[in-house]
This record gives sequence, structure tokens and C-alpha cells, in this order.
Amino acid sequence: MIANTQLRGAIAIPLCGMLLASMSSCGGSGSSGASTPFAGTGANASAKPNILFVIMDDVGVDQMKSFGYGGITPPAMPNMTAVASAGVRFRNTWSMPECSPGRAAMFAGRFPLRTNNYAALGPYDLANSQISNSEMTTPKLLKQANYESAMFGKFHLAGPDNNEDGNNTPIQLGWDYFYGWIRGGPASIDTTAGGVAPEGTYSCGFVPGAAAGGADTGACYHADNSCSTLTGLSARGDAPGKQCMNEGGILKPSSACQSVVPAGLNFTKANAYYVSPLVIADANSVQTPPNSDPRNRGYRTTIETQGAIDWIKSRSGKQPWMATVSYSAAHTPYQQAPGGLVQGTPGDGLKCDVFEPHRVISNKMTEAVDSEFGRLLVETGLATRNADGTLAYDPKAQSTVIVIVGDNGSFANAVKEPFDIGRAKSTAYQTGVWVPLIVAGNVVASPNRDVEHMTNTVDVFRLFGEIAGLDVVASVPRTIDAAPLMPYLTRPDQASIRSVNFTQGGYNVQANGQRNGACIVKTVIGGKTVASICTQSVFDKGPCEDNAGVWWGPGYTDASVISTGHPNDVGYRSCWEVNQAEHKANVALTPIAAEITMAVRNDNYKLVRNTVQTYDPTTDTGGPVTANEFYAVDQSAPTPKIDKADLDLLPAKATWSIPMLNAYNSLTSQLDTILASQPACIGDGNIDGEVNGADVGLWTRINRGWGLSSMFDFNFDGKTDFTDLALIQQNTGKCKPSSATF
Repeated sequence: MIANTQLRGAIAIPLCGMLLASMSSCGGSGSSGASTPFAGTGANASAKPNILFVIMDDVGVDQMKSFGYGGITPPAMPNMTAVASAGVRFRNTWSMPECSPGRAAMFAGRFPLRTNNYAALGPYDLANSQISNSEMTTPKLLKQANYESAMFGKFHLAGPDNNEDGNNTPIQLGWDYFYGWIRGGPASIDTTAGGVAPEGTYSCGFVPGAAAGGADTGACYHADNSCSTLTGLSARGDAPGKQCMNEGGILKPSSACQSVVPAGLNFTKANAYYVSPLVIADANSVQTPPNSDPRNRGYRTTIETQGAIDWIKSRSGKQPWMATVSYSAAHTPYQQAPGGLVQGTPGDGLKCDVFEPHRVISNKMTEAVDSEFGRLLVETGLATRNADGTLAYDPKAQSTVIVIVGDNGSFANAVKEPFDIGRAKSTAYQTGVWVPLIVAGNVVASPNRDVEHMTNTVDVFRLFGEIAGLDVVASVPRTIDAAPLMPYLTRPDQASIRSVNFTQGGYNVQANGQRNGACIVKTVIGGKTVASICTQSVFDKGPCEDNAGVWWGPGYTDASVISTGHPNDVGYRSCWEVNQAEHKANVALTPIAAEITMAVRNDNYKLVRNTVQTYDPTTDTGGPVTANEFYAVDQSAPTPKIDKADLDLLPAKATWSIPMLNAYNSLTSQLDTILASQPACIGDGNIDGEVNGADVGLWTRINRGWGLSSMFDFNFDGKTDFTDLALIQQNTGKCKPSSATF
């Protein structure tokens, strides 16, 4: 299968080579799609623009009223809408189906088949599926133009698990400064609310108001032993428990402050968005403050924003900079944002372990991102406030280019009408990969317009180089999949550059062929289960339950799990085994999510290819089944015709017209060509496209100083040992870089 094949070591084919010639127009200037580096405008013509890159987590285009969607209850996002109105809205952008491959596309400009990162990284994924420190990442690229780079918030590209660089991975991948979280989404919610109640008492991690079974008063203790008494709702509607949590404290409900901190208060336990173990790194040090440290306590979106504000304001002005604000929201677990950051009431009484409130809470979390984004612009001088409090953003007033994007489509529980809740994040369907992309700044001609042409998040990588004045193709020593974006910014009449678009997801490499356990996620509306699916896209029990799922993997505890030859410590390692257990128990088989999912499209049609490990009751075995689906593309706002199951055109293939049949055959051929464009190069650990003495030297260093998972673990056993050296020696001189031009 694709994801378990070693795909490192891209053959160095020019961008306008055989593969990408089928995906984009390359060559001369004008409407061909080639781009020239940006040289600045007006008084800033000699200066390189700064770059502010904002990533929203699990915020698909379905959430965005400014893009024409959002359903009947869109999150209020006035600040991003103001920036979008002063820039360009790319309304036809695809990302990858999950967080890590989506971000890898942005920061390496390469599809998953080249980086080997197919799914959201978890603690069991080997370095082989993490972004290699040999990649030409965005900060490394921009160093060629003297940029300094920093990232704030969610990293999720590599490490700290199974990686020699550990918490230092952002620095090894090129960033000068990192202030945030190496792993993916926040930890699970602490339902003890800091140790004041038994596990499971408070589903949102704080003591709610009395009307919701909590308290309207209490003593707010902090890790430094200080205490204050809180009574009643805040001005923005937060109950004392959430007020205290947002201040970094723990509320002892219905109590007054005591000279001695009550026993049982736990300042060490993580609590979703309000207690998060920061990593702070630069070239000189890596800090990991304990959870009792005030820097780790408070609302995560605010911490991410403040870190960026402090860094940007401290710049000397002697170097151009790129600041990436990689927001964790609105990723699960869903947890209420501070009332001061949201529209309307904060919803403190909502439960965080029930599907229906998730739709409200996720909106509030997205609104909080927008509020903090507005504060970021104002406090760094990139915008001001009008008399009525709305954002006043003038892209011509400064030389910073603002780029805003979603990392993948929306998670099912947050999907807005008429997008498909059953085909959301983790799938290659429109709801899973269609994301907002906004670019604003003095590079934009004729602002407040839409670009309807196909773009991909890999193209963002190339845009950053274009902004910096670099020839990106010449600057990257391996194949990139990024097409130009700058022509769309400078030419309102720019013709389409991509002829096809592509997305891909699957599973990452784990030791000895291991896989994530099974998780059954149910959608319950009005007390009735309307959808149920088994997935292996979540790596452990906590994240499964954070997604309102039932964990069937190792360590399962839910009473609904059927144990048929799978004791607790083993669990169910595949969804087909879940179906096997269900069959033996004479219960309905839960549908299984695709394990490998990909899609390719042109302007009119879309081909989806899914591989599912299905269970066959007649033989009592499971195996992979791969199938294509075919859809017409219709992105009309506000009611696009989404690629739902009943709109699959393939069952009626016998009745197709010749043009439709030709489109299907063409997309099938183009998909196969893309998948074949990254031949395996076993032994090439530094991804230079050649197996040689450099690989031996690097293997030697890693083997002697680390010896565990690395890019030089070619048999995927989690060790860099002499078996891997033998593979290097056996393949020396093979898969040399191609000099062919097509």
C-alpha cells in the first residue's frame, strides 16, 4: 500500500517536467502562469515584505460566510472578513484531509507521497512519516532572502516522539524561534477541573454556574498559592469556574480563600485549551515549563496570539520576518472560549461530551480565533480600530503580506449546511479538503475579489518564496508540487494555472507494521444516532473520546465494546476486526472509513479513490478494497452540490456521454501518473535522490548517538541499526537524480 512504501528521495525533475506539466502551465510570462518574484511597490519597492501567516485548525470553507457559505449559523468572523475584503479570496483551494499532511504541504510545497506524511501525527508514528530536517522548509527557503522566522502555536510537523530532535524539531526544520506545542491538538479535557471533583464530573474542564450543576461563587487558587474570591458572572457572562481557569487558576467551588491551599488541587494536569505544556525553543535552548508555570495556563488561542505580538514588536526592522500564527482552534476537544472573545453568551452551561453542543462551542472557538487575530493586527500596528470598534485595515499602509488558510476541512461535528457531515475531515471529499485561503497586502492589485481557479495549499509554499523575491524552483533541490500564486495577486485577469488539483491521505509508518486502534464515532442528534463510522485516524483512547467516539483499541474501557478474542490490553487493531466482533455478536456492522483516500479534479469533474479494509463474513477475514467514485463539480454559493454518496456518477457509467467518459479516463490517468511520480529510493535517508557515502555517514552518526527511529530506518522497525546499513550498501549508486527534462 502507498503509505507503507518507502517514498523518500524525490528524483530531481524540474517543476515543468512530465508530472507538473500535466497539472499546470509553465513557461513564459502573462497568462501562462509563470510568476516573477515580487519586487515591492511604491516607497517600499527596495524592501522585502514581512509575512504574517495565519493557520486555522479544522476550519473548512463551509464555516466561512465571507466565502459565501457558513449555513444558517456561521461563526462571526468580522476581522478576517475585513482582511478578506481588502485582499483576494481564493475560493477553490484544496488542502490535505488531515492536520499534519496539510501543514506539511504548506511548509514543504510537496504532496504526501513525497514527504511520506499521510495523516495527523501521533506518538506511535515513526520519523519516516515526519517532516525530515533535510527538507527545504519555508523558513529555510526564506533564509536565502535573509528572513527571520518564528512560529507560534501548533507545530504537528515532526517530533517530539520517535525523533532524534525531540522538542527541538522546529529549530532543526529552520525556524529561528518557536513558542507553542510540538504535538497536535490540545490534551483531553480534565473532567476533575483541577482535582476539585471526581473524574467525569465536569465535562468541560471547569466548574460551571449553579444552574448547570456547578457554583456561582468560589475560591480561585493559583500555583503560587495566591487566592481570590470570585462571585457571579463576569461582564461577558463567564461563570466563576471559567473565569478562574482563564486566569490560570483552579476554582474551589462554594468556598472562601484559605491560608492553606486545599488538598487535592492539581496544577500539574493538562486541561485541553486552558493548561497546555509549552515548548519554547531557539538556537540556544529548549524550554519545557511545567504545567504549573503561568505561561502554560490560560486560554491557548490568547497565548498563541500574545507570543506572536511580543515577537513581532521586538523585531529590529533590519531584517524582513515571517511570523506563523498556527492556531490550535477549532480542533477538538471542544471547550468554551472566554466570553470576551465570542459573540453572544459564552455557553458555559453546555456539555462538552455531547455532539449537539459541539456545533455551538466550535463556533465560539472559531470566533475567539477571529477576535485574537484582530488584536494581533492592532497591537502590532498592522491595523487600527474604527470608532465603532470594527477593524480598519489598509493593505497599502504597510509592507506586511497577510496570508490566512485552513489546514484541512472541518471536523464532522462542526460542519455547516449543506456540506456533508459524513464526509468531512479525514476524507478526500469536498467537506474534508476544501479550505479558505485569503491573501492581502500591497502585493494585491484590485483587492476585494475572488479567484475561482484551482489552487492547493502546496502553492502557499511557493507564494512565500515569490514574496521574498526568490526563484523557488531553482532554490529547492528536489521536486516540488507548488504552482505559482503571485500571478493571481498581481493580475485580476490571470487565467487558470492548474489544470488539475490533487489531495491525498492515508496512514503513517509505525514500527513493524503497527496501526492505530479502532474508534467508533457516532453522530447523535436529538438523542438519535444518525450516523456511525469506524475509523483508525485517531491514535489513542483520549483523542477518540475527545471526538465523541468509543475506543475499541488497546486499553478500551467502554462497556459497549464487544470482546471476542481481543482482551483489553490488545484491543481491536483494525476496523474490520470490529466488524468481525459485531458479526459474531449478531449486531449491525459499523461502516468503515477509508484508510487511504485521494482525489484529483479538473474544472468540471472530480475523481475520488478510496481504499477500505472490509470484513467478509463468509470467509471471516478482512482485506483491502479499492474503488473509484466520480462527481460533477458545482461550487455555487451558498448551496454547492457537495460530493455526497447519492451523487456518484460512476454507477451510471454505461449512460455517460463521450466528453464525460473522456474526463473520467483523463482524471484516472492523471491520478495514476501523480502516484507513480515518486519512485522508492531505499537507502536515501537524506532525500537527495541518491544512495551514496553521505547516507552512510549520516547513518553512522545516528546509529552511534541515537539508534532509534530516524529517516535511516529503512525497514521500519523503529531502530537505526545494521540492517539499515546493509540496505544502504545494497542500494548504493541506485536512483541517481534524473537530468531528463520532459
